[in-house]
Amino acid sequence: MDLGLTGRVAIVAAASKGLGRAVAEELAHEGAHVAICARTTGILAQTATDIQKCSGREVFHRALDVTDSSAVGAFVSAVEARFGRIDICVTNSGGPPSNSFKNTKPEDWRSAVDQLLMSTIFFARETLPRMQKNRWGRLITITSSAVKQPVDGLLLSNSVRAAVTGLARTLANEYAADGITVNNVCPGYTRTARLDHLAATISARTGSKPEEVFASWEREIPARRLGTPQEFAAVVAFLASERASYLTGTSIAVDGGLIRSLL
Repeated sequence: MDLGLTGRVAIVAAASKGLGRAVAEELAHEGAHVAICARTTGILAQTATDIQKCSGREVFHRALDVTDSSAVGAFVSAVEARFGRIDICVTNSGGPPSNSFKNTKPEDWRSAVDQLLMSTIFFARETLPRMQKNRWGRLITITSSAVKQPVDGLLLSNSVRAAVTGLARTLANEYAADGITVNNVCPGYTRTARLDHLAATISARTGSKPEEVFASWEREIPARRLGTPQEFAAVVAFLASERASYLTGTSIAVDGGLIRSLL
């Protein structure tokens, strides 16, 4: 299937590793020019080199903090100057730490809002007007299955990612007539460094071994296994494509059947 991504220009945030990297790789393999950002310069540069080598597509990269609105603005402007346009923006950031409500401080809430919600707003404010000029665009947020079914211990993620989902659903309505789709993609338990860290945190709190934590997650999933970043990235690439032009305002779980709701 030709996804119609050849020559498109895609921004992928927090793409030095994990789900962000997998998405950037998938879009590049589909023929898009890719621009990636993350905080760690060395890892980001190596990721850009790796993707460019394996895909043959040009990869632009810049180290920045996605909670810095001016840095995001400068990055998007630089991408447009380099490639001439912005077609696709995939928002992403690291997840906030696991904690209980009573142990979560006000500053933890503010940090989570900046990390998850405000970073999405910053990218949307910069990219949507540019897409609007071209009458074509794709804004895709990487959220979590927690927006459909809260995960015990992930108070901040459960709360603030729901706000990101509400933002995206509203933007989908506002920009649909401009040929722009806005969708959320909600990963379930996917084998990344983030999940390894979460398993270690639960292990330290409960006394269970990390492998026992992973086994308990796998028992929850009808597919009886964790997902891979590549499986997740394939869904994002479809949503970014020409083929998904009539699909907007959705929250799609990529979770092996973990979410049990009807919708």
